[in-house]
Amino acid sequence: MSPTQFDKSQVIDDVLIVRPQSHGDDRGRFTETYRRSWFPLGREMVQGSRSDKAAGSLVGLHYHMHQSDYWYVVSGRAQVVLHDLRLGSNTDGATLELELGDETGLGLYIPPGVAHGFAALTPMVLTYLVDGYYNPADELGVAFDDPEIGANWNLSDPVVSQRDRENPLRKNILDHLRPRAGLRT
Repeated sequence: MSPTQFDKSQVIDDVLIVRPQSHGDDRGRFTETYRRSWFPLGREMVQGSRSDKAAGSLVGLHYHMHQSDYWYVVSGRAQVVLHDLRLGSNTDGATLELELGDETGLGLYIPPGVAHGFAALTPMVLTYLVDGYYNPADELGVAFDDPEIGANWNLSDPVVSQRDRENPLRKNILDHLRPRAGLRT
């Protein structure tokens, strides 16, 4: 069993790509998907959730002023898009695209202020942990199809919720709703 490895994103500051330990035999596979000690500068994760999506579904782009997420795709494949909205961040305006799923086995730590979304390339199950309980005032969004962000979702005709279709363009986000780098409460 190889030790868990971490890659700091070269595109967006504070994003961590996790390569969890995994081993298998004729019975299947075991993967340790999360440990609190992997994120010594992060807060304790307090809530876990699961999202089951049909192929062709698109979720996002969502962001939080005060909450971090940790994502792990349990089955299927997801095209993930992250976009740094944090004023004062060295990577403000940067967009990161990567695939999570069965074949990659990656986990993903997303800090506050980084918009995040995913497209289900196949039927998929995403589990995610958050370091804050659900707070509707901290559930914000930016348009998934904003040309300034330029996300490649790898879907030609995505199924998108009404909420996500109504998210504003980046340039139209009110200043008090723009996250600041390093701001957490």
